[in-house]
Amino acid sequence: MTIVDLGPQARIVARLAESVTDARLSAPTPCPDLAVRNLLGHILLLSVAFRDAARKDLGTTTDTDPAAAVPDIGPGWREELPKALEEVADAWRDPAAWTGMTRAGGVDLPGEVAGAVVADELVVHGWDLARAIGRPYAPDPAALDSAHGFLLAAAEDPHRGNGLFGPVVPVPAEAPLLDRAVGLSGRDPGWRPGD
Repeated sequence: MTIVDLGPQARIVARLAESVTDARLSAPTPCPDLAVRNLLGHILLLSVAFRDAARKDLGTTTDTDPAAAVPDIGPGWREELPKALEEVADAWRDPAAWTGMTRAGGVDLPGEVAGAVVADELVVHGWDLARAIGRPYAPDPAALDSAHGFLLAAAEDPHRGNGLFGPVVPVPAEAPLLDRAVGLSGRDPGWRPGD
């Protein structure tokens, strides 16, 4: 079992979110049908859900299917999002979070897998957000390694068409690890606003 400190990646995402201007909230993202405001809402909700999953505090937050509705942000998102990101990182610092079973998105899964999923979510959605707002992006290397490993395994899953990811976007083997992870997530690493 490899425990990843999600704090550095959570802080990267929080800094990106802090730089989002109100004018950019309606901008498109690499996530089909999600504007920046919806992506931020998704990051907030997943942070709360995976915080509770780490604590094995199962209930409404861990049972909600993330595809059930288009997320959005409320008026207090600028305070709520960094707090939720800090809390999810702190919850996954507990080695017990990585053991036993937990639940996220209404799916029961081993703690170690859930930890890899949250690393993937933070890395890939960090990339989504950075691309949407035109900011440079360098994810935390440990979180990126975890996300890539999870995505590589998911790419080989015969149930891939379950809605979590789009089809794999082919990326050269010599491409940077981030580009390969993004391609495995079903996104084009060359995506730019307006594409």
